[in-house]
Order: sequence, then C-alpha cells, then structure tokens
Amino acid sequence: MWYVVEGALRGERPRDVVRRTTIVAVISLLTLIDLFGSQALLPQLVVQYQVDPGTMGLAVNASTFGMAISGLVVGWYADRIDRKRGIWISLMALSIPTFCLGLVDDVNHFMALRVLQGIFMAAAFTLTLTYLSEQCDYTAAGGAMAAYITGNVASNLLGRLMAVSASDIFGLDGSFFFFAVLNLCGALIAIMLIGPRDSEKPVRSGSPVDAWRKHIGRPSLSAAFGIGFTILFVFVGVFTYVNFHLVEALGVPESSLGLVYLVFLPALFTTPLAARAVARFGPRPVLWSSIGSAMVGVGLTLADNLAAVLLGLAIIGAGTFFAQAVATGFVSRTADGDKAAANGLYLTSYYLGGLVGAFALGHAVSAGGWPMVALIVFGMLAAACILGVALKAEASAER
Repeated sequence: MWYVVEGALRGERPRDVVRRTTIVAVISLLTLIDLFGSQALLPQLVVQYQVDPGTMGLAVNASTFGMAISGLVVGWYADRIDRKRGIWISLMALSIPTFCLGLVDDVNHFMALRVLQGIFMAAAFTLTLTYLSEQCDYTAAGGAMAAYITGNVASNLLGRLMAVSASDIFGLDGSFFFFAVLNLCGALIAIMLIGPRDSEKPVRSGSPVDAWRKHIGRPSLSAAFGIGFTILFVFVGVFTYVNFHLVEALGVPESSLGLVYLVFLPALFTTPLAARAVARFGPRPVLWSSIGSAMVGVGLTLADNLAAVLLGLAIIGAGTFFAQAVATGFVSRTADGDKAAANGLYLTSYYLGGLVGAFALGHAVSAGGWPMVALIVFGMLAAACILGVALKAEASAER
C-alpha cells in the first residue's frame, strides 16, 4: 500500500484521516497563499506603482501565467521528478521571488516576479495533486483532493487577511517578506510530514505529447479542463476587482477590506463535503448545483446594499470552490494513466482562465464598472454548466 503521509492509510483510522487531511490542507495553504494575498493589496499597489487598476490587476495576477507554463513543464518531466523532493524544493524556491517583491519599485519587475512565483507555486501544486492521485486508493483520493482544495480556500481567506494585517504592521514591502517566511514554513512541513515516495516509480508509456493528446481527446476530461478555465476566470475576476466596487460604490474603507474576505469562511466548511456529495449524486449534478449557486451570488453583488453584496461574495466563493473540488477530483479519478500529465493540463487550463479573467475583466471594470464585470462572469458560469453535460458518462460509471 502507498501512503499519503507516513502511516496515514494504515487501516484508515479516523485520526489517520484527520491527520492526513490536516497536513494536505496546510501544505495547500502555504503553497497558494501568495497567489491570493497580493490581490487584497491591489488598491495600495495601484497607489504605490502609480498605474491604473487594470494594469496592476494584470501584474498581480501574472502569477497565473507562470502557473499555466509550470503545469505543462511539470507534466512533461513528471516521470523524472521525485514528488516529495519536488514539493519542498518548489516551496523553498518560491520564497525567493516573494521576498524580492518587497524590494522592487517598477511594475514590470513586479510582474516578472509574480510570474516566477507562479512557476514555483504550480510546480508544488501539480506535484502534490499527482502525489495524492498516485498514492491514494479511489476512496481516499476524493477526500484528499477535497482537503487540498480546502487548503486553497484557507489560503484565500487567511492570505488576504494576513496580507492586509502584515501591510498595516510592517508596511506594504514588509508584507512580502512575511509571506516569504510562510513559504519556507511550507517547505519545512513538506520535508518533515510528507511520506516517502513509493518504491514503484510510475512508468510513462509514450511521450508527454501522447499523454496530453490522449487526455484532451476524452470529451469528459477536456470538458473538465474547460470548467477549470471558467472557475478561475470567475474567481480571479470577482475577487480582484470587487475591491474597487466595495471602496468606490459602497464606501468600504481600504483598511477594512481584509475583513471583507471573511466571506470565504463558509467555503471552509462546505468544500470538504464535495467528495461525499460526488460519491452520492455524481459529479454532474453536484457541479451544476455549485455553479448555479455562484450565479445567484453574482446577481446579489449588483445590489446597493453591502450586506447583500457580501452574501453574494460568500455564495460565489463557496460555489466556485465546491466546483473546483468536483473538477479536480474528477480529473484525478478519470485520467487513465499518466496522472501528472492530466493534472498539469487541468492546472494549465485553470490558471490560463485566471490570467484571461484578470486581463478581460480589468478592461471591463474600466469600461463599464462592476455591472459589466458581473455580466461577463455570469456568462462564464453559464458556459461551465454547459461543459458539465460531458461529465454524465463518468457520473453513471462512478456511482
């Protein structure tokens, strides 16, 4: 038997499951915390770098470009990379551009460092997902993936809160130094608590291009990749540019923006339920329910009332994270061989969605304000529902 963490699957005792889930979630938190923390600092960064919101939004989210590239590269070389070593080395390397973000004063340099951050974040993310999908049996894989996405939720909530708090305490530059320390903590946890790689090295049959072609050629998997694109398009667009809507239209003080991200709190409790829901109802209805709820949330953000907008943001966060857990688990379970290539393709599509969302919605918020952003986001969620039709075949097979 392969182990997710040392001893974690021996008998699957409740405390083993809790231990595994906690470790997976914490590593996820410390891997992706940099991606979302900087988004909460966007208004301050616009002032410091003296650029328009669209330009700074693209610079902040340039990390998704590095992530898209990294997902493919890791998938290409996955059969040569030791999973555990790759995870902790990626997290240690991530601390370098994170630290340097506190030293630069040019938006182009800022953007380049965000791309580097993305490369190392996605390397750790892809290797962790691949490790889990290879080491877990079918039942444990869904829970492990849900735990990892729960850590992703926590990185959104805690990353934004920590970024704003660290900026208040240490200054804008000091907040990046603080996050570099967190990256090193993630590397240390990975070294100490991730179990050793299995003795049987996964064997790739054919080239990585053959694996990519095989995965993309399956309608269900290609639909899941497309769903990943729409999820991060929506998420990055909403939670990057809603800051300006909250400050300018609803009068929320910039110093209070960090508290707004408590809207992610419900997702911490709902996301772990994704694997159980898919096992009971199948991926297609669960995906539709989560995306449908996010669409309702988008409508609420158009209200003039702050409470309604915050409720809408909470629903969008819970819905998109739930959908991400469904899509990620679906890819892991459905990919037939070379799971690293499948995970890499999913994450590349996912992060390209974030990059395109940051660019397109940055222009949308400048041209038509929040209502135009909400209209585009609603359309992308509708597209995700359409793509979900292709998950039907696997849904009946898994139940």
